[in-house]
Amino acid sequence: MINETLNEAADKMDKAVAVTREDFAAIRTGRANPSMFHKLTAEYYGTPTPLQQLASFTAPEARVIIISPYDQGSMGAIERAIRDSDLGVNPTDDGRTIRVVLPELTEERRKDYIKMAKTKAEEGRVAIRNIRRHAKQTLDKLEKDGEVGKDDVAGAEKRLDGMTKQHTDHIDEMLKHKEAELLEV
Repeated sequence: MINETLNEAADKMDKAVAVTREDFAAIRTGRANPSMFHKLTAEYYGTPTPLQQLASFTAPEARVIIISPYDQGSMGAIERAIRDSDLGVNPTDDGRTIRVVLPELTEERRKDYIKMAKTKAEEGRVAIRNIRRHAKQTLDKLEKDGEVGKDDVAGAEKRLDGMTKQHTDHIDEMLKHKEAELLEV
């Protein structure tokens, strides 16, 4: 029962780290990267649809992304979704494709992105601590119900603390890399 609780907590913590990694990928750096658009959705036939399902993305140059909609009717919705997003870019279309030119990042914009990255990292750490708290409550309940001994729970809590530290350290490491990437000129 203890191992099931710890394995479930580890899986959830891995997922929290993966979500944080995706959030970091969506924060733009000086280079064009199609993953910047992963979180964006466009209104398509009355349904919010992820842009990845509506178009293909290519980055032919360091600061340019070409978006080719699968359905030309969705072009306006895709363009609107990009313009209304917090990416700070202005898409242009030539009738067949949408071209997004990423402007050079200013010092102020870089600092804003670093703040955003720190916020995303803290959200990830909070999620991991919440998972830890829930697993600890489950372990305490097992002990209270007499299903496992006090020593077993103490050992499990040490393992749980180690997993928590490992996952939060991983998020901190990703944040450090993202900050370095954002400060790179």
